[in-house]
Amino acid sequence: MLNKNNVPMLETGDWVKGNLLSGELIIGFIESLSNIEGVAKVTIVTSDNKEINGRTVAFLTSQLKHLPAANVNNKEQILFQIDLALATGDEEWFNELSAKLHSINQLVKEVNA
Repeated sequence: MLNKNNVPMLETGDWVKGNLLSGELIIGFIESLSNIEGVAKVTIVTSDNKEINGRTVAFLTSQLKHLPAANVNNKEQILFQIDLALATGDEEWFNELSAKLHSINQLVKEVNA
């Protein structure tokens, strides 16, 4: 969904990037969101400050930029996303990616048979 400025509105589960007040870049996903207060709680997956990886931090939504959904095109990208799913504890995403990986492996077997 787009806001009045044609910018994607943030939703729970969206991947975002932003900066902490101390300047470190973070990438994570929105754990919870209050549009009324303009605050998002973001679980940090990766950051310049490795000590905060895995923590949930509150941000003003204006501090965050929506990351576009990744189009997975190859096995290496799927493996990377599986690592992210494991790191974030997202079982549903892990299962979805595992199924894609299995499909790729089956296709390779069929082509090589």
